[in-house]
Amino acid sequence: MDLSKFDPSGAGNPNNNIFGLPFSEEESKVVLLPVPWEVTVSCGAGTSRAADQIFKASLQVDLFDSDVKDGWKNGFFMKPVDRKILLKSDYLRKEAELYIDYISKGDEVAANKFMCKSLKEINEGSIFLNEWVYQQTKALLDQEKHVGLIGGDHSTPFGFFKAIAEKFGHFGILQIDAHCDLRDSYEDFTYSHASVMYNALQEIPELKKLVQVGIRDYSEDEAKFITDNPDRVVTFFDKNIKERQYEGETWKTIVSEITEKLPQKVYISFDVDGLDPKLCPNTGTPVAGGFEAEQVTYLFKKVIESGRQIVGFDLNEVGVGEGGFDANVAARLLFKLCNLMVKEK
Repeated sequence: MDLSKFDPSGAGNPNNNIFGLPFSEEESKVVLLPVPWEVTVSCGAGTSRAADQIFKASLQVDLFDSDVKDGWKNGFFMKPVDRKILLKSDYLRKEAELYIDYISKGDEVAANKFMCKSLKEINEGSIFLNEWVYQQTKALLDQEKHVGLIGGDHSTPFGFFKAIAEKFGHFGILQIDAHCDLRDSYEDFTYSHASVMYNALQEIPELKKLVQVGIRDYSEDEAKFITDNPDRVVTFFDKNIKERQYEGETWKTIVSEITEKLPQKVYISFDVDGLDPKLCPNTGTPVAGGFEAEQVTYLFKKVIESGRQIVGFDLNEVGVGEGGFDANVAARLLFKLCNLMVKEK
């Protein structure tokens, strides 16, 4: 593409695509798929509209990255938000809110025909979404694109995991998160955001290793699942990371240990509630503790430097709040992820 008339130091042009870049989808090496879905969220809502907010904030991101100079010249492109998916999410989200309120009071679902119908519709909607994401991401991977997914809640990448498995075979997931997402059918929702990693381990045999980092809010059942599955799940709890640092260990040492647990092909699943909530205060389920943005990007950089291949990523659970600060942080993290996808080993 002729970039002679494009000024990378100029103001982001809103008539261009993500980060104000002038590339088409065909010209871009990295293609981003927005998935405006948050049906099963159990706390704060708003993430279904994150992609539009991130797009707007991305126009303020400078294109110079000292770690990956001129990475943007490979072309980054975000596909349009599918409004039909958004409308379906909005409809089922209202159903889910009524359902969650009903079961939270201890009422029997089987005794209420309306609630039985709602639960069936919600679970069928999640299956539909999984298949839609699978088809969308598979098509992009078949075109040899590097693919990133922008959520939505953390249930959104499940179909992408399946497409990754088909394309690349054995792989591992590096999960940045405050939560394990290892619950079995949370709140009766089979494909809940709180169950995405459990479902992936159950249904995707190519997923050989799940390495979780920053976990600090989880159930007893999830802790038992981790203990019972040491060959497939390795969890670096936030508490343990902090205590090791308090006692003199460096983040570099811990990152080396995290990286060693990963297989050659790595998928990054980034729930922004893994960060300190001051950075994304409007995320769906914020939890005290967590990382600075630089700690996480340092980890990603070291994974690349180890010679491992980043085969895909998702960035999810970005909330929408006044001033757009969450989207501002997310846009910069997204730019770093895009650059790392195209960084030469």
